[in-house]
Amino acid sequence: MSHPNDELIERFYAAFAERRGDPMAACYAPDAHFSDPVFPDLNGAEPGQMWRMLTGAADDLRIELVEHEAGEETGSARWQAHYTFAETGRPVFNDIRASFRFADGLIVEHRDEFDFYRWSRQALGLPGLLLGWTPIIRSAVRKKAGARLERFIARDAPAAG
Repeated sequence: MSHPNDELIERFYAAFAERRGDPMAACYAPDAHFSDPVFPDLNGAEPGQMWRMLTGAADDLRIELVEHEAGEETGSARWQAHYTFAETGRPVFNDIRASFRFADGLIVEHRDEFDFYRWSRQALGLPGLLLGWTPIIRSAVRKKAGARLERFIARDAPAAG
């Protein structure tokens, strides 16, 4: 019999595979923290809003939960994403390792780790190949993604209120 937090991970990635951001957001505690190489510091409702934004914009997203495990306080997962990076039209395959911390049946901390340089070579093409390993590209990608999330949250705020 699996632990309820393991089932939470399964539910989270099943919703992701179905491109349903609302059920993903519902897996987070109100004071949750999320980080990954592109969105390094999201708090509160921001992680859920990020997933709503990403799943709402995904035309050809395919998600596979490769492995996962969880106990009372912590858990981990390995998942893979296949999609077209909208900004460049380039195909991306990303292999991600996730770590979780749980409280009261919800995710309170979620960290995704992946090879940013590998991602940038796929998503950005030549600029990613030549400069994807530099802080300049990482910073530019973070800034653009952060601004996109801010616009999404501002546009979504009246509906969420």
